[in-house]
Amino acid sequence: MDKFVIKGGTRLSGSIKLKASKNAVLPILSACLLLTKGDLIIHNVPDVLDVRVMLKLLSKLGAKCDFDKSTGTVVLNTEGVNEVEAPYNLVRRMRASFMVLGPLLARFGRARVSLPGGCAIGARPVDQHLRGFRALGAKIKEEHGYIDAKLDSGLKGGIVYFDRPSHTGTENIMMGAVFASGETTIINAACDPEVVDLANLLNAMGGRVYGAGTSVIRIEGVKRLQSVEYTPIGDRLEGGTYLFAALGTGGDVTVEGIKPQHLTLPLLKMAEMGGELEIRRDWIRLKMKGRCYPANFTTFPYPGFPTDLQACAMAVSTKADGTSYVRETVFENRFLHVMELMRLGANLHIMGDQVIVTGVEKLNGAEVMASDIRAGAGLVIAGMMAEGETSVLRVYHIDRGYQSLENGLNKLGAKIKRKNI
Repeated sequence: MDKFVIKGGTRLSGSIKLKASKNAVLPILSACLLLTKGDLIIHNVPDVLDVRVMLKLLSKLGAKCDFDKSTGTVVLNTEGVNEVEAPYNLVRRMRASFMVLGPLLARFGRARVSLPGGCAIGARPVDQHLRGFRALGAKIKEEHGYIDAKLDSGLKGGIVYFDRPSHTGTENIMMGAVFASGETTIINAACDPEVVDLANLLNAMGGRVYGAGTSVIRIEGVKRLQSVEYTPIGDRLEGGTYLFAALGTGGDVTVEGIKPQHLTLPLLKMAEMGGELEIRRDWIRLKMKGRCYPANFTTFPYPGFPTDLQACAMAVSTKADGTSYVRETVFENRFLHVMELMRLGANLHIMGDQVIVTGVEKLNGAEVMASDIRAGAGLVIAGMMAEGETSVLRVYHIDRGYQSLENGLNKLGAKIKRKNI
């Protein structure tokens, strides 16, 4: 296993170009299973562990996958897919792999998919996915840790609703409903940009998806899809990570290849904390001088403040000139980084679903451990803000969502070394 060794006290400066959003790429890769003829070509794909796992899963199902890591281009051909079972040893490694359920069910009328795994940030049940597919005519049972779904005569359009917007649930139902007879309506759908990106891909392939980006999505079933080339959106979470890092280190950083509207609320919060922003069509520049102001954060489904940037915001707040409040409403176990930040000297106090962050003048380097992708990113930011040397263990979590995060930050002036333990 590797660790990051960070020499703190450096100020970030420069520009960084983003890869495509991991959370957009993963459902797009799943959607290739709907294509019965021709290739699906995806550009600017990040070489991260989650993408590698998804490609292994698709290969296991019979797809031909060619990933040119130097260009970020993936070529997929699923004409020879002949398996409908997604095994535990792959699905357990990340939750997004559960999204092969919809495409397999739509194409073959049968799917057997292991219950998913992923980061230890709390329960993320798939019951809403299953209820949605049942509403479209699927017969589903759970046995031996697997979901076994079958159809008598194809999916049939209907009304699917979520009690709470589900990002992966919305995408799974969208892909399944593409071949359903009639019209499917998803009520209380997730509005995330990655959901819109998947809808744009499906429509480019000949699908009929309407309303993506709103809480009501309609899908008119079609008979088949066609091969296309597609470039997913830039990674708003990676971009937010670099911008929070600039904020915390008093830096001057430009992130390119991103739609600023995908980060509206985080950018407003950065400005509230004292960041000076320059925003254009596809890039964002943040300049920071002096100590940050405190701010309050409440995570919420898009367009609310992203739970995936909560740890980064908390890390920056640890040295703010005052008291900040961070409330987590999406996952019940997403404060595992709090104790690690306290090892660096942060003054934090957990009260239920809220953390009270009293800013301190300095952090001191220490050994800390990443518990998930975004917690790890937050700890890296804190390590750059701390005096002395910080070691971040279990960086394989970070590698699931960031392509060589240390190289990107070093390009901006950070001093981070990856070492094998």
